[in-house]
Amino acid sequence: MENALLVGRLLYSGSDDFLPTASSIVPPESRRVKQPNETFSSPSWPISIGAPVWSCDGWGDLVYPKKTPRTEWLSWYTRTFNTVEGNSTFYAVPGEQTFRGWAEQAADGFEFCFKFPKRISHDSMLQHCDDEVREFLARLRVIAKANRLGPTFLQLGPNFGPDRLPILAKFLRRLPRELPWAVELRHHDWFDSADNEARVNDLLRDLQIDKVTFDSRPLFQSPPEDVIEEKSQARKPRTPVRQTVTAQRPMLRIVGRNRVELADTFLDQWLPILIGWLETGLRPIVFTHTPDDRLAPQFADLLLTKLADAMPGVDFTLPRPPQSPEQLSLLD
Repeated sequence: MENALLVGRLLYSGSDDFLPTASSIVPPESRRVKQPNETFSSPSWPISIGAPVWSCDGWGDLVYPKKTPRTEWLSWYTRTFNTVEGNSTFYAVPGEQTFRGWAEQAADGFEFCFKFPKRISHDSMLQHCDDEVREFLARLRVIAKANRLGPTFLQLGPNFGPDRLPILAKFLRRLPRELPWAVELRHHDWFDSADNEARVNDLLRDLQIDKVTFDSRPLFQSPPEDVIEEKSQARKPRTPVRQTVTAQRPMLRIVGRNRVELADTFLDQWLPILIGWLETGLRPIVFTHTPDDRLAPQFADLLLTKLADAMPGVDFTLPRPPQSPEQLSLLD
């Protein structure tokens, strides 16, 4: 019992934090243990780049070998990219064993960037949800102990405006400081280029929490070209775009088109910004979205190609899985 209390004090400071229950503290034996001959690793790019999901039926021979069992998709994904948006936790938080399995499958150097559950961020709007937060933190600690945890991001809904800044501040100050966090704002009044924007930026800088930029300009640059793009334009917000840095891991979520080359101009705008961040010692994270998830790797590859051209000498190669015999036969 004394050891459990000591761990709790090490993980959290202050009397009003999200204190873990004894059952939520992960024992040392749960840490990831490498299996014999397990040597795979994630790409060692200086920037973290990933897709919004790690499993997609259309990624055979692109991210994982064709006919790879679904149970192995995550393992192959983590050898192709070095991060992923953990969007599934927005809808439901799986059990501890599932998180442990994810950690065990992930390659060395890989980072999960999970999204806060919507029952915390949207349904409860950060209030009266201590039990839900403790449960989520317990799951994150499983990934953190395996050194596979990137910034977990809190996406606030369009109804969460600057009048709720005190609620946001109280919530963020209770989060454990040793875990990385990021915040994405959707209400347009947060982007007033005045007091509202300055106050939230100051809060995030004070707590060293990163700010998420959501750039949907490529998606909305022209009318949709297919049904999937039409649905995406109906769902995605048009949040004002900023390049604000509040901590060490600025996060960009950019939504392109199914013809990925249509986002070319927007990537060209972001390229010097990303390189500038790298040159100042920041470690940016970019998630490449496309209306059709099957095309997200191509969008990422377009960005990687531009980075390689701009930073000669740095390897920005997108790894490819071993080709299937059928695919190899096409090359004969």
